[in-house]
Amino acid sequence: MKIAQVSPYDLAYPGGVTAHISHLDREFTRMGHTVKILAPCSGDTSWLADNVIPIGRPFPFPSGGSIARVTPSLMLSATVRAILKAEKFDIVHLHEPLTPMLPITVLEWSHSVNVGTFHAYHGQPRAYRIFRFILNRWFRRLEGVIAVSQPAMEFAARCFPGNYHIIPNGIDIAHFSPNVSPIEELCDGKLNILFVGRLEKRKGFLYLLDAYRDIKKQFPNSRLIAVGPGTRLRAGYERLIRESHLEDVVFAGWVPYEDLPRYYRSADVFCAPATGKESFGIILLEAMAVGTPIVASANEGYVNIASHGVEGLLVPPKDRDALVQAITSLLADKPLCHEMGARGRLKAEEYSWEHVGHRVMDHYLGLLEGQPGKTHPPRSPATSIAT
Repeated sequence: MKIAQVSPYDLAYPGGVTAHISHLDREFTRMGHTVKILAPCSGDTSWLADNVIPIGRPFPFPSGGSIARVTPSLMLSATVRAILKAEKFDIVHLHEPLTPMLPITVLEWSHSVNVGTFHAYHGQPRAYRIFRFILNRWFRRLEGVIAVSQPAMEFAARCFPGNYHIIPNGIDIAHFSPNVSPIEELCDGKLNILFVGRLEKRKGFLYLLDAYRDIKKQFPNSRLIAVGPGTRLRAGYERLIRESHLEDVVFAGWVPYEDLPRYYRSADVFCAPATGKESFGIILLEAMAVGTPIVASANEGYVNIASHGVEGLLVPPKDRDALVQAITSLLADKPLCHEMGARGRLKAEEYSWEHVGHRVMDHYLGLLEGQPGKTHPPRSPATSIAT
């Protein structure tokens, strides 16, 4: 089978969607299929794999409290048409299929079986509502519709109802393993609390930092480690740390993917205090796969991954007192931490990319064979969106 994986986002900037595509590429190639990745890419493209076809120049745009790097160009049609004609894909799998402009341009010209995966959850689908009647034209060109979680499905289905299949994100359980070596300099006897994520407001680091002031009083030998990119808010956090005379807060910044499991392995407790708008909980799965107990906000995306009192503790979003209580209770109970860590590893194994890849492939095969998975009527001819 020949498969196209289409990303709206810049491959030069790692993110959840591009990682998802990369792992599906690996799994399908391992199964013996041919995969091509169509995506915008900024800067030098010499590092791209041979099966990547860069299309369009990406630009940063605010989206759901984050920054999305997408290509807004209306002049993609000729390039896309030529690629689709030459490659003759059996399946065209579009991630965030209604994102301008690459996915909808591909949908405009694709005569393959089109599959769309919806990843995002932003609370209220304002953009979908504004452009609903325009975007519905391309939504109807999807023969198969996938969502990575119940919140992602509900977010998209408010404006685009359909027969959604929930197939979650996956986790590389060999890479995120309890057997990795911890970061040596963090193994100095201190109790490590780990945060992983972009330093954006919706990731809730400010609430964790505020909670840490009380945690530090109860556990003077504790340390807070923040892993992830972000400079705009970091200066404010560092100023707050100085004004509070708070010690042992470490900003590790962006770390290579190869080293990320070692940070999880170095942590006594992993904390994900996101304030909401999370469609999934990939960072929870990463920590769980390494065997680290978690404290996380009970937001829409996280409650589908972890259960309170099983793999960790879930607390109300934006509740710093609840964060203090949950984290200190785990720091004070090593046996409970080990028990929750072991259960987390077992749960994470259910999300291996091997399992996820086979579920997506089964969906493809059902569509190709004309099974009930075919969710929309045949496409009717349409005029071009660009020339």
